[in-house]
Amino acid sequence: MYYASIGVIALLLHLIINADYFKWHDRAALEHMRVAYKRYRLFLSSIALFYIADILWGAFYAKGLILVAYADTVMFFLMMVTSVLLWVRAIVAYLGRRGPLTTAFITAGWMIFIFEVIALVINIFIPIAFEFDSEGVYHTYAGRMITLILQLVLYFATSIYAFIVAVTSESSVRKHHRTVAYSGIIMAIFIALQCLFPLMPFYTIGCMFATAIIHTFVSNDEKFEQRKVLGETKQIAYRDALTGVKSIHAYVEVREKIDRRISAGTIEELGIIVFDLNGLKHVNDTLGHEAGDKYITAGCMLICRKFTHSPVFRIGGDEFVAILEGEDYKNREELKASFDRQMDINKQKGVVTVSSGLDIYVKGEDNDFNTIFERADKKMYERKKLMKASL
Repeated sequence: MYYASIGVIALLLHLIINADYFKWHDRAALEHMRVAYKRYRLFLSSIALFYIADILWGAFYAKGLILVAYADTVMFFLMMVTSVLLWVRAIVAYLGRRGPLTTAFITAGWMIFIFEVIALVINIFIPIAFEFDSEGVYHTYAGRMITLILQLVLYFATSIYAFIVAVTSESSVRKHHRTVAYSGIIMAIFIALQCLFPLMPFYTIGCMFATAIIHTFVSNDEKFEQRKVLGETKQIAYRDALTGVKSIHAYVEVREKIDRRISAGTIEELGIIVFDLNGLKHVNDTLGHEAGDKYITAGCMLICRKFTHSPVFRIGGDEFVAILEGEDYKNREELKASFDRQMDINKQKGVVTVSSGLDIYVKGEDNDFNTIFERADKKMYERKKLMKASL
């Protein structure tokens, strides 16, 4: 039962570390690698079945159940070559490189599979791969050795190929090729040991180590891709689609960060300018919402051109906020006065105008962002009334 116990350990570890990959669900974050992951999942399934066949072989052989052991040996070899074929198909998809050499690898995988099927059929009549003698002792022959040697050559060849490609690849994909190379080398070593010691479970041990290595890198790749997709999604959500400035979602997050900095006492200088476009409703009502969108975009450009060193947020239909720190904070009065002068000129020309209100953080008095915002917002409405009164 020692032989079977190795298979039990390998199967349990296999199911534990790859549990998530046996769930039949789509991995939306990896859309461009969906084919690779489907093939990878099939490969993992074939390895699990191989382990089961290996466990049963050890149990049947120990109990002297020769007929059942014979049938299980056939299954053992079939799952072995199936896993080899699926491994090659999975790694080609995983590496994302197709060419004459990778096609040759897949062809070699099919040839090993077909060779083994033919050998097992012949073995029923003439023992060329294995047999159990009259006393129930297991014997191996040239057919089995040829199968193992073919696999050893294939694993070794794919490993050399992966190492060579890794040297010439970009750093972002280099680890993919190294993963394949390391796993292939491990399999080649343990297949060689299996050839030397046919009654030892070296092939199973090799599968256990090789799949563990692949799992580590594939899992890390998935986490990286998920973070990448999440970051891209976040960037989209944090960017206002119409104007290109930061969105209300980004504004809420920045406001919360500033509140934490105020609570911690780590903020010294902070200015808030609240902007509101004048006459947007009139534009929408008379010219339509498409013209209104252009009006909003034009107003946003006026703000961004003046406050070039400050993040600008669109927090409503025609409402914007700029948060001043650093250079813009030091020059806030000049920037605000210059902006107001430009708006007065624009009003005379009959083009886009924006009302604005500025206020700053007072350390020891202001407990949160909103307190500063409300003062700036009040000044903005005072400026708006002043601009309307001067029509």
